[in-house]
Amino acid sequence: MREADTAVRIGPAAAAESYLRADRLLEAAARTGAPGRPPRLRLPRRERGVRAGLRGRGARLHRAARVAIALMGDKIRAKETVRAAGVPVVPGSSGSGLTDDELAAAAREIGMPVLLKPSAGGGGKGMRLTRAESALAEEIAAARREARASFGDDTLLVERWIDRPRHIEIQVLADAHGNVVHLGERECSLQRRHQKIIEEAPSVLLDEATRAAMGEAAVQAARSCGYRGAGTVEFIVPGNDPSSYYFMEMNTRLQVEHPVTELITGLDLVEWQLRVAAGEELPFTQKDIALTGHAVEARICAEDPSRGFLPSGGTVLALHEPQGDGARTDSGLTQGTEVGSLYDPMLSKVIAYAPDRATALRRLRAALADTVVLGVPTNAGFLRRLLAHPDVVSGDLDTGLVERDADSLVPDGIPPEVYAAAALLRSAEPAVAGSTPRWTDPFSARTGWRLGGSPAWTVHHARVPGHDPVEIRLRATATGQEVLIPEARPPAPDLATAVPLEPVAPTGAQPPPTASGDLPPVAAEPHTPQPGRGGAAEERLPVRARIVDADAGTVTVELAGVTHTFRHATGPEGTWLGRDGDSWHVQHHDPVEASLTGGARSDVDTLAAPMPGTVTVVKVAVGDHVDAGQSLLVVEAMKMEHVISAPHAGTVTELDVTPGSTVAMDQVLAVVTPQEES
Repeated sequence: MREADTAVRIGPAAAAESYLRADRLLEAAARTGAPGRPPRLRLPRRERGVRAGLRGRGARLHRAARVAIALMGDKIRAKETVRAAGVPVVPGSSGSGLTDDELAAAAREIGMPVLLKPSAGGGGKGMRLTRAESALAEEIAAARREARASFGDDTLLVERWIDRPRHIEIQVLADAHGNVVHLGERECSLQRRHQKIIEEAPSVLLDEATRAAMGEAAVQAARSCGYRGAGTVEFIVPGNDPSSYYFMEMNTRLQVEHPVTELITGLDLVEWQLRVAAGEELPFTQKDIALTGHAVEARICAEDPSRGFLPSGGTVLALHEPQGDGARTDSGLTQGTEVGSLYDPMLSKVIAYAPDRATALRRLRAALADTVVLGVPTNAGFLRRLLAHPDVVSGDLDTGLVERDADSLVPDGIPPEVYAAAALLRSAEPAVAGSTPRWTDPFSARTGWRLGGSPAWTVHHARVPGHDPVEIRLRATATGQEVLIPEARPPAPDLATAVPLEPVAPTGAQPPPTASGDLPPVAAEPHTPQPGRGGAAEERLPVRARIVDADAGTVTVELAGVTHTFRHATGPEGTWLGRDGDSWHVQHHDPVEASLTGGARSDVDTLAAPMPGTVTVVKVAVGDHVDAGQSLLVVEAMKMEHVISAPHAGTVTELDVTPGSTVAMDQVLAVVTPQEES
């Protein structure tokens, strides 16, 4: 809307009440005097009076495109059409409008595992990999709900699942004069939940002969439906046999990943889509298309890799998006943007280009390290580590790689310097106003000063969502500050080498200050953390810590002689810290309040929302007996469903939501009390 000359409100935020309402789109077109209508729009018969006024040159030029879009928008009809044109397709069900029983029968005939797919839409929404016949009924029902919510159409098909496949797509461009060309391929095998997160062009899998054969198959697929414009033909390719490829679907639009094709071909696909729509003839043929260099794109999504890639949300408090030096960011974010749960989680995309693949990967990793989005958890740091994965670097990819190795790419715990920085910032809040901290009154309560004794510890209780609360102890001394923090954990892959935390030297072993200004060591005070306070069982020693430099957006802290620099922002519930694409929300935690609000409920009994979203299904009522693992609720966010199951057998003693309830992350939804207690 920031770039539009005219913007028309078409309804509430929910897609079913706005972008999926053809009558409201037509009304907007009529109000603004639009000469044509969107070619993807399926017009209802009741709108004949309105659409009659929209007929014009634009509508006539797009008539053929609308026919092709309607045909390829239905995956079932699309497969039948391209099969007739000689394009190989994935074995699967045939016919539209199959019932649940017919889908299940087709799945059993094909053989497990199978992939359930919505006939309408794309982007992996509603796709369900099903490996057991016993799960078919529930998976079919869930796939229909997601398809209906995302596309307004719950028609499904079923296909054979190909293990360890690669996802290769071909960009095509067709005009109204019979010219169709392909612009090479894109490798889109790095996915999670059947949704692409990294795309690159060209693919290291294809040789020139296979590239030409797949390109010709894509051209034939476009010709088979009389397509006009820019589109993408998607193939599933067995990784051990690239010459065996199968048509999956055709996207009759520009894809999110089209910039990588633009960078290696030098063609502006947005421009040529508009020129073709205006009736221009393509001035180049297939032999004029050359692929130069390598481009890679990463999708920045509002999701938390440490919590299984569950959707996230919030307000963007601080933002930095890299541009230049072989990288660019295409984004819809601004500082202050509210990221809700009604739309796809993608926030932006970072693209890098270089003469060769290794350099392009390196540039993209650097750009992701420079990406800052505070206030909303994102996958930027995860993507940076993924791009350094040995199989990604070597090009040995498949669509299951991310899910197989995701755990190794998610840091184990919270770096101790994050807790230290949060505590130091909180203690210095009145002092941090410019580029350097102000002088602090040594007799204030904040310093912990005591007459005739060691300074008292200031205790900070903190919690990072998804992790246990911790206790951070901080105190000021004549020579600096000391901090007791949770135990260090091993560094995550592809992060800077961590330096082990060194305890403060014991009394009698104090070297003089160094010329560089390092803090001298001070006397150690052994501390054994109490159970439940976030500490380790063994004895810990305090370490030196201080803020080296701080301003409104960046803070540098020194911890045990090592400096760490973070972007930071303050929100209503604590401090956000960001580094190398990762971010942490260090919230203030009140253990007394948590104990009181938790009441007698056990964390094991309480079912909380794993993500902000909307409750779409409630399958139980208070007083119902449930079995362990039984599905109780369904929460939807960003076109993704999450099933809430019973943690153990027992009785539902509390149910705080109904269908349609909007919930926040970690909000209590229900309580299941074990049978013996109830």
